[in-house]
Amino acid sequence: MSDSQAKAAASNELERFQLYINGEYVAAKSGKTFLTANPYTTENWAEVPDAGTEDVDLAVEAARKAMEGPWGSMSGFQRAKLIRRLGELIDENAEYLARMEVRDSGKLYREMIFQLKYLPEWFNYFSGLADKLEGKTIPTDKNNFFVYTQRHPVGVVAAITPWNAPMMLMAMKLAPALAAGCTFVIKPSEHAPASTLAFGKLVKEAGIPDGVFNVVTGLDRQLGAHLAGHPGVGKVVFTGSTATGRAVAQAAGSQLNGVVLELGGKSPQVVFEDSDPEAVANGVIAGIFAAGGQTCMAGSRLIIHRSMVKDVVDRVVARAKTIKMGDPQADDTEMGPISNKPQFDRISEFLKSADSEGAKVVTGGVDTDKHGWFVKPTVITDVTSDMRVVKEEIFGPVLCVIPFDTEEEAIALANDTEYGLAGSVWTMNIQRAHRVASKLRTGTVWINSYRAVSPSVPFGGFGASGLGRENGVESILDFMETKSVWVELSGATRDPFRMA
Repeated sequence: MSDSQAKAAASNELERFQLYINGEYVAAKSGKTFLTANPYTTENWAEVPDAGTEDVDLAVEAARKAMEGPWGSMSGFQRAKLIRRLGELIDENAEYLARMEVRDSGKLYREMIFQLKYLPEWFNYFSGLADKLEGKTIPTDKNNFFVYTQRHPVGVVAAITPWNAPMMLMAMKLAPALAAGCTFVIKPSEHAPASTLAFGKLVKEAGIPDGVFNVVTGLDRQLGAHLAGHPGVGKVVFTGSTATGRAVAQAAGSQLNGVVLELGGKSPQVVFEDSDPEAVANGVIAGIFAAGGQTCMAGSRLIIHRSMVKDVVDRVVARAKTIKMGDPQADDTEMGPISNKPQFDRISEFLKSADSEGAKVVTGGVDTDKHGWFVKPTVITDVTSDMRVVKEEIFGPVLCVIPFDTEEEAIALANDTEYGLAGSVWTMNIQRAHRVASKLRTGTVWINSYRAVSPSVPFGGFGASGLGRENGVESILDFMETKSVWVELSGATRDPFRMA
């Protein structure tokens, strides 16, 4: 925590942030602001600009000018050096950013400091690709032509990010976009905007030209739609709910702006009878209770062989009852609060619906003993496939237990969802592990593990879980256009009314 943060916290003063546009911190044109609350204390801790469409226009204009200016004229080798420096600065400021994210989103400090210390790997990885964006020569059936391709940045990238992991989800978009030579305008969630705004000064310190990175914040949902559908934007990247993702895609489609959408999930953990029950219980806990279940990849459906149900569920329930909930800044806290009041209310409604539909809450529920937006680690049994808690993404620490008898039934249950983001297979049978993994309709499958990511491994989903992939070598191509160049070699004239 910085000295200014510490003083503000001690005096209960609000920290005040400004928009970051064209390398400067500025107020919203309207002069309006809004307050963001600490989910643990439920008290407002920061004042943030409430931008309007005119601020978005200025940010996009700054980003376009940066494309036409020094950033657009840099070689991949030059960009790579600046991107690596940005990664170094993130590492140097990890403590500051992690503490800020905890105050803004309620996520655990022990998790956020790990994420912030890990984030430089994204910038290191993609900086290594910035100077390797090659075209190629293409043989054709026309001997009088030499044909080659070039890679060009798409231009301004519009990013819209959620509240559950602002820095990591920004890095997954920003690092490849910068490596491709694009510029960036980001709108973080109004529920956790502070760290993204603070990040601007690191971009400045890294020596990245003004206008390459811009941040706008606001309460009006039309702000994101205006950004996604802006005629000055070349690509839209979004992480969030499926419903909002559809709206973003529609807005982007009005200008034929391309999209990469990383959306919701209802991910299955498929457990077979030969699994180690202790390892399974630990993996299930990591999948659904880590981060308070507030992650798109949360393993919220435990699809488990009937013979394993009692042993594994007993272990999960026993551990759930001992999970330490409290101050997310404390090193020994294992689950913090739900990140914001609307999400807390949403989870509460799901738990009420589960009860009304006849499901059994074995442990958990809303924590009425604590001040703050707390939901206990929750395990629900006696569910059916038509219940809301089984069908819809809850985005909270709620696990549904679904027994099966055969491998075919397990696969059918796992795929019985509109989502397809992630999942796991737990078995000691290597043939079955690969066989089942290949049949799961998900973008990521972990075998005998859960919740691992890397900048080098593609991440994204099938179906209602989104479009495109983040991370990995190929993800950088989402931020580039391919140009084909035909060179006529003979100098001969031809019939102008016939295609060459």
